[in-house]
Amino acid sequence: MKQPFTMFSIGLFLASTGIAMGVDSKSTPRPVPLTRPEMKEYLEDMKARKPRIPLPELTAEDKEKLGERGAGYEARLRYHYLPAGEARAGGGGTGTARPGGGAVGFGGGRDNDPDMTLSNKFKVELFWIVSRTNNCQYCLGHQESKLLAAGMAEDEIAALDSDWSAFPQAEQSAFAFARKFTFEPHQLRDADFDQLRKDYTDLQILEMILSMAGNNSINRWKEGAGIPQSQNGGGFGRRPEAGQTSTTQPASTPQVPETYLTPTAARFQTKVTRVAPLAIDQKSGEPTRRTVFQRPALESREEAKRALAAAHQRTPRLPLVDESKAREVLPENWPQGSLPQWVRLLANFPNSAKGRISSIRAAEERGDLSPLLKAQVSWIIARQDRAWYAAGLAEKRLRELGQSDDQIYQLDGDWKEFTPTERSLFTVAQRLAATPVILTDDNVDEAVKLTGPRDVVQLISYITNCASFDRITEAAGLALEN
Repeated sequence: MKQPFTMFSIGLFLASTGIAMGVDSKSTPRPVPLTRPEMKEYLEDMKARKPRIPLPELTAEDKEKLGERGAGYEARLRYHYLPAGEARAGGGGTGTARPGGGAVGFGGGRDNDPDMTLSNKFKVELFWIVSRTNNCQYCLGHQESKLLAAGMAEDEIAALDSDWSAFPQAEQSAFAFARKFTFEPHQLRDADFDQLRKDYTDLQILEMILSMAGNNSINRWKEGAGIPQSQNGGGFGRRPEAGQTSTTQPASTPQVPETYLTPTAARFQTKVTRVAPLAIDQKSGEPTRRTVFQRPALESREEAKRALAAAHQRTPRLPLVDESKAREVLPENWPQGSLPQWVRLLANFPNSAKGRISSIRAAEERGDLSPLLKAQVSWIIARQDRAWYAAGLAEKRLRELGQSDDQIYQLDGDWKEFTPTERSLFTVAQRLAATPVILTDDNVDEAVKLTGPRDVVQLISYITNCASFDRITEAAGLALEN
């Protein structure tokens, strides 16, 4: 018997139609802008976004500790609700936040690693693709600012959304991979990697995957917590006029206001995005602004068990470092025994591996969420993503915590056997991990009401790690250890 996951998908699709019908936006996903002018309007509107998580009043001690950071919502969110190490990690408004624990974070790409050869501009383009796919308008604004700083003009950024023919074929292949990796990670196949290998080495593909996993993580942090857009517009005052190819302007040129509402060239005014997933109206055949999330029904228990068994027999798609070399990047307190494949995968980039590995461990070991809740959330998200390596690890943890087969597979169902508090947290996890924007204000409000803001913020942080881990380990096709 198939599990009723399609009801979740259909419910989200129907609920998302409510925006055009005047339904309270707290209960509906944010709509998808179709064209570049629309997108700019949405980016500007994000400056007035109401944060989702309530904050306590700042005490004199808080003000002294936070200093200038005390004026920022995100810095205070971390300070009040995340464990000390996480609260100090990142928090910047340009995508430097590293939710999920540790000083580096799982998907960060800012490391000075000689084996990382992709240009920063190219990885920012991929971040833009990821954010447009996820409808994370906060991150879109900041990545556009970074693309401007890298020398891209308005028309080039517009083409990134609607006309990939303006880019080399190698980049077009990477853009298509980024979109699939983000929206349909369960659909990645060997053929997708064969296509990339025409232009990129295996280490470059792994570098892309790690970078984009971090992008997906940041999207979920910003959207989950409802971070408002920066009032300065993310540097859009440096944007050249449509048709110009440089951000350099004569000294006598008046400063452009810091706004996202800048001119768009005529040829891009009505071009519809080819990046954001779109729902098509069945009567008119035209694209709508409804948020789309499509995943098949979850497999039955028997089918899932067969998929987990098959994951033990897989051959990884990407290279793994020998155990002896991988041990050189491990924290000193790493346990003895055979190393898991995810560790050997990350060790391909030794300068960043130690921080990434420590971050993953910290996400499991630190904070106020119970080990059982973390394992349950890991299972729910991994099953949704068809991330069989991650699902196998979650199943192992659940069994170590005393969960029976029936209790584990109840997580695939309607959750009626769980408490209202558990159901509210599972809903946040499932929706935020699926496609960030489908998590509604009401979903977060309910969880905060039942558990308090600290647990919800830590859950959001934990979800960012799960979404990254799922995508990396399943894209790499790692084999489950016995």
